[in-house]
Amino acid sequence: MAARLIALASLKGGCGKSTLAFNLAAGLLRRGSVGLVDADPQGAVRHWLDWSADLAGESALPEVSAIGDDPHRTLADMARRYRNVVVDCPPSLDMVVTGEILNQVDVVLIPVLPSPLDLWAGASTVAAVQRARERNPGLQARLLLNQVEPSSALSRAMSLALARLEVPTLASMVRRRAAFRTAAVEGVSVYQLGARGREAAREMDQVIEELFRT
Repeated sequence: MAARLIALASLKGGCGKSTLAFNLAAGLLRRGSVGLVDADPQGAVRHWLDWSADLAGESALPEVSAIGDDPHRTLADMARRYRNVVVDCPPSLDMVVTGEILNQVDVVLIPVLPSPLDLWAGASTVAAVQRARERNPGLQARLLLNQVEPSSALSRAMSLALARLEVPTLASMVRRRAAFRTAAVEGVSVYQLGARGREAAREMDQVIEELFRT
């Protein structure tokens, strides 16, 4: 079975992309082998693992690989070794490396915070995905509302605004939860927090299930 490559990309930093990538990989590991590629120059997911170098158990990640100087080779190598590969893209779609990643992956997940700035960034990211489809016509894309406060009028307005873009928005949302910050501080995923991370883990599972229906 061919590996499934999933990239998380956004024109705008601070949208929770690296947090989602780390926890998405942790959730996928419960379903099979997974590799996590850190293409973000800030190295957020590598720092996350360095924070707790002795991770163990069902949600421990087998490997985090830097993207290196040859993204094509790195992704091809990871695809040979793992059932699923998650890629944390740089926070800029003008960088050559992001374009190379989008040319190879199967799905790109675009996190969007409930704010007008993030809506505009999401639209720019969608435009970059459409350009990537010239070389990768099978590329699927999904928008994901992240750090949502469901009761807010802004979150509801964002859901309506995203529906106007030419990329589907996942029905699943990820709420603004302390569990994600706690997991980062402890160097673990929300799956390793037990009861403290139960709702956050449930939301990540819903995202995974919906992604795999694409």
